[in-house]
Amino acid sequence: MEDNLHFLYPSALFASKAPHMVTTILGSCVAVCMYDPNVRIGGINHFMLPLWNGQGLASPKYGNIAIEKLLEKMISLGSNKNTIQAKVFGGGEVIQTNITQFNIGARNIKLALDMLDELKIPVLGQSVGGKLGRKILFNTETFEVKQKFIQKTNLNNL
Repeated sequence: MEDNLHFLYPSALFASKAPHMVTTILGSCVAVCMYDPNVRIGGINHFMLPLWNGQGLASPKYGNIAIEKLLEKMISLGSNKNTIQAKVFGGGEVIQTNITQFNIGARNIKLALDMLDELKIPVLGQSVGGKLGRKILFNTETFEVKQKFIQKTNLNNL
């Protein structure tokens, strides 16, 4: 599995039939891990903002696009939409600002959970919100996700 390490950048997604360990670092961004236990295929996205407004490219930078594209990719690899499960991570309010109405983390979490509910994809686990960042390590073959909280002071050093 050492050869199959993949770092997932913001605004990206990853899914594979071959087992991989995928790592990503989340602040207010959200990652949705999807898994089909019948075919043991897993995938993950990392989105920065909740909704694409129709302007410019429909990029996986936006939650509604990232979740849709990951689901399409999982199905193209042989997953069945009816057996896909999800776990949701991130959405912390790690950036201190005087303008709290942005609430990017909370809006990202809400979009992910609402969209998965609409798609009838059960969420089997979540670690969302709070004031800390997270580093996650996702095993695409087993659906195991390991998480480490990151102190604010360390975010600048990543």
